[in-house]
Amino acid sequence: MVKYLLRRFYALLFILLCVSAITFSLMHLVPGDPARVIAEKKYGEEVTAETVELVREEMGLHRPIYLQYFHWLGGALRGDFGTSFRTGRLVGEELRARLPATVELALAAMLVSLLIAIPAGIISAVKQYSLLDNTAMLAAMLGVSLPNFWLGLLLILVFSVQLEWLPVFGRGELKHLVLPALTLGTGMAAVTTRLTRSSILEVLRQDYVRTARAKGLTEMLVTSRHVLKNSFIPVITVIGLQFGALLEGAVVVEVIFAWPGIGRLLYDSIFARDYPVIQGCVFVIAVMYVLVNLLVDISYAWLDPRIRYEVK
Repeated sequence: MVKYLLRRFYALLFILLCVSAITFSLMHLVPGDPARVIAEKKYGEEVTAETVELVREEMGLHRPIYLQYFHWLGGALRGDFGTSFRTGRLVGEELRARLPATVELALAAMLVSLLIAIPAGIISAVKQYSLLDNTAMLAAMLGVSLPNFWLGLLLILVFSVQLEWLPVFGRGELKHLVLPALTLGTGMAAVTTRLTRSSILEVLRQDYVRTARAKGLTEMLVTSRHVLKNSFIPVITVIGLQFGALLEGAVVVEVIFAWPGIGRLLYDSIFARDYPVIQGCVFVIAVMYVLVNLLVDISYAWLDPRIRYEVK
C-alpha cells in the first residue's frame, strides 16, 4: 500500500504540474491586454500608453511567458501564489478566505444528493418496474435534464420571492445554505440514483445472491449483507468524481446565490483578467480533485477485500 501511495503521489505531482502549465498558457492566449485592464481600473479609462507600460513592468507582464510561469511555479512551491492584480491582496489569503465556503457548499450538496439518491436507487432496484421505480427514474431523468442555473432561479422564485421562506443570496445562517445545496444536490442525485439502481440490479443477478435466497434469508438480509457493499464500488467512483466536480463546477450556483466561494472568486477574476488569482483557484481546485480521487481509490480495498494495491 505504501508503494502504491508513493506512486500515486508522484503521478499527482505530474498532473498538477501539467494543469498549472496548461492553465497559465491558456490565460495568456486569451485576446486582450491585462495591463491595460489593470491600468484602467487604477487610473480610469483614459490612460496613456506610458501608464500601461509602467503597469506592465510593475506586474511583471513584460517578461516572456515561460519566465512568468517559472516565477509563479517557484512561488507556488513555497506556498506563495502571488498578489492579486485586482485587490492587491495575497492570493493565498483570498483562497483561504473563500475555500471554507466552497467546501461547505460541496459537502451540503453531497449530503442532499446521497439522502435522495441512495434510498431511491435501492428501492428502484428492489422494486424493479413498479410504480416507485418508474417515478424515481422519471424524477432522475428530469434532474439530469434541468440545468443548474434554471433550477436555482426557479427555487429562488418559489421559496424566496413567492413564499418568502428562504433568503435569496449570501452566506451566514443555515437557511442561506438550503437553496444552493438543493440546486447542486438534485442534479447529482439524478445521476447517482440511476447508477445505484443499475449497479444493484447487476449484483442481484449474481449466483451468490441466489444462493443466499435459497438458504432462506429474507430479502432485507440479502440486500443489506450481500448486495449493497458489492454494488457500491461504481457508485463510490461516481460520487468521488461528482464531489470533485462540485468543487470546480459550482461557479454558476455561487454566482446566482452570491455565495462567497472559490467559484465566485474565479468568476470575478476571469472578467478582471486577474491572472494570479485565476491560476491559484485552478491549482487549488485541481489539488482537491486529485486528492478526492485518491481517497476513492483507497476506499475500494475497504469495500472489496479482493482488491489489493501491491506494486510489483
